[in-house]
Amino acid sequence: MPYVSMFFGIIIRMFHNEHNPPHFHAEYQGQRGICNFKGEMIKGNISSKTAKKLIKKWAKAHTKELEINWGKAVQGKQIDRIKPLD
Repeated sequence: MPYVSMFFGIIIRMFHNEHNPPHFHAEYQGQRGICNFKGEMIKGNISSKTAKKLIKKWAKAHTKELEINWGKAVQGKQIDRIKPLD
């Protein structure tokens, strides 16, 4: 699964040929979650409050890019990388 962004030990990914609702996958220290484009975890086991806060901050800053990537993913097209948090 291609990665979209990496920051502070968090890896953000999106699958090709994704299914609704629009989402991305986050991984942190072996824990995984599925998040909506607001950065809210809708499924998963990421327990770190700091990681969840950073994921939410990143998603809110890159909502438009996530939506564009989603369109590409559902069509099976190449997904673009998105700038990490600084």
